[in-house]
Amino acid sequence: MTEHPLIAAVKPLVDAMGAEILGPEQAEPDDVVLAWEGEDVLAVRLPQLSDSLDHILAAMERRHGMPLAELDRKAKQEVVRMLEARGAFSVRHGVETVAGALGVSRFTVYNYLNRENAAKNG
Repeated sequence: MTEHPLIAAVKPLVDAMGAEILGPEQAEPDDVVLAWEGEDVLAVRLPQLSDSLDHILAAMERRHGMPLAELDRKAKQEVVRMLEARGAFSVRHGVETVAGALGVSRFTVYNYLNRENAAKNG
């Protein structure tokens, strides 16, 4: 059986979000069911926010080609900027999770955030 074109079209997005593709019959109330020409084709189960942060951190490590803790200070500051733009610090324990991934203290992450916010407002 060949893959439906809708599944092929949304798979890169679903993978990037850390979501899961299911059959429409497996959909739960919080899942998103996608239809094609009036027929339910697939359901997308979105990840929990905390799982999303882990997925984003893993993607950043792949992009940099090394563990985030091995990046230099400037690169770590850029990672914090990108994570802030994606809402990472609105997740419970987001600062602690990011600090652990970067190999720095929570205080350092807050300093990076404060420096970025001062630069925006100054």
